[in-house]
Amino acid sequence: MPGFLLRALLVALGLWLSTIWVNGVSIDTPATLVLAGVLLGLVNAVVRPIAILLTLPMTVITLGFFLLVINAAMVGLVAWMLPGMHIAGFWAAFLTSLICSAVGMVGSWFIGPKGRVEVFVKRS
Repeated sequence: MPGFLLRALLVALGLWLSTIWVNGVSIDTPATLVLAGVLLGLVNAVVRPIAILLTLPMTVITLGFFLLVINAAMVGLVAWMLPGMHIAGFWAAFLTSLICSAVGMVGSWFIGPKGRVEVFVKRS
């Protein structure tokens, strides 16, 4: 559970950066931002695998690039479900999903697979 919450906070950080960098993305309150991070984590855990399975032929034909469209659709789904989050179209959702993925990737370097912050000490 702590690992999920840490990753949800990383997604919330990515969404916050998206509101600054991407035109057409707005989130009303900080509570909505955190809730959007948690909801995006749940949508990615439940809905995204089903969407990937249903669109597998398209993903294979496009050599995996269609997964970027699925990620944008998941961000759009969260914006549709959450009243305080506003996305102004496909390209705003697409750029938001790229930023959230990049922040999550960088954050995963510091959070191990078990969801704990890992500190490596090199002793000489």
